[in-house]
Amino acid sequence: MGEEEAPAAAGQRSGRPLHPRHEARRRALDVLYQADVTGTLPSEVLREWTEYGEGVPAFARELVEGVEGNLAQLDALIAERSEGWTVARMAVVDRTILRLACYELLHRPDVPVSAAISEAVEAATELSTEDSGRFVNGILGKIARDRENPEPSSS
Repeated sequence: MGEEEAPAAAGQRSGRPLHPRHEARRRALDVLYQADVTGTLPSEVLREWTEYGEGVPAFARELVEGVEGNLAQLDALIAERSEGWTVARMAVVDRTILRLACYELLHRPDVPVSAAISEAVEAATELSTEDSGRFVNGILGKIARDRENPEPSSS
């Protein structure tokens, strides 16, 4: 492999250093994806990874546990915002990315909305398809707008 073909150094994206949470998000996606594909609880996958010496950063653990603990709510919200798609019909990688980003949007005030969405779109484009990036962006955009402008409750 020639020098011009060498991948970016670990911890870098296009020559820029990655935010420390970028790799943790990718690790969380790996765990959540494996859990979905195998029909295993994400917490069980985390336990197995730990037993086999796989490193899982604390932020990744928090994300995995948060998605697992809020899965029904996340799936309901994703289903409401994805016109013409059921969550079960989505590609596993897209569904996993959406669950993780939705969790961050709804339950992680320490994560900027723009960071959650851009990381999700980037992951969808890199790990799935360009169309997936647009699909993920559209759904997360709706969720973020609804979060910022909640409908008034009828009391």
